[in-house]
Amino acid sequence: MTPVLQLGDRTIAAAEVLPLLADYQIMPLLIKEIIIDQAIAQVECTPPEAKLACEHLAQQYQLTSEVALEQWLQQTGTSQEKFEATAIRQYKLEKFKEITWGADLDTFFFQNKSKLNRVVYSLIRTTDIGIAQEIYFRIQEGEQTFAELAREYSQGPEAETDGLIGPVELQTIHPILGQLLSTSQPQQLLPPVQIGDLFIVVRLEKSLPAKLDRSLRQRLMNERFNHWLQGQIASQKWQIATDT
Repeated sequence: MTPVLQLGDRTIAAAEVLPLLADYQIMPLLIKEIIIDQAIAQVECTPPEAKLACEHLAQQYQLTSEVALEQWLQQTGTSQEKFEATAIRQYKLEKFKEITWGADLDTFFFQNKSKLNRVVYSLIRTTDIGIAQEIYFRIQEGEQTFAELAREYSQGPEAETDGLIGPVELQTIHPILGQLLSTSQPQQLLPPVQIGDLFIVVRLEKSLPAKLDRSLRQRLMNERFNHWLQGQIASQKWQIATDT
């Protein structure tokens, strides 16, 4: 067998490489990269785009001059050709995402906007319904502030922040709590509600509607791409051929 890797005292032959990739769970990563290469194979990258791609990659590595880039290439043992190939591949991948999902991203955003909206809210949780009711009435009557009671009674980490939580997306919190907050008005104190073994008193402080800015647009694009990619990986049937 032809050796392809010398690692200390061990010599690894070509026939061992693929089984090792499978044993160490690296094969899915290899398949992922092959799928990406196949997906972007037909994506065009013009010379001006290639130049721009290299500039973007240099910025990511905080290489602010040609001298800095050259030093980085020498330090990392990376050739100029490899750097340019990496930059172009990255650029083509982003272009593939835009071509595939960019056109209907506005529609996708509006379909999912309710889950992307963010809220700031105050929360107190306790395992005692009697305490939860007492807390609710004290706040409602103005006897004590939400913050004071949160510090005294809440059994979650919000006790350290005066009961205040957020901003957080509605889709990241418990569905029952998310529904309550999505239908509440700012500063509306809600009566105790049971969620699992806990009783909560909650007040919506602020609602922050999602906006499709550049950051959120890129995030949604990446999420859709990753969902597609996982589906592609899961659908692949592969096996390691052995010589007979």
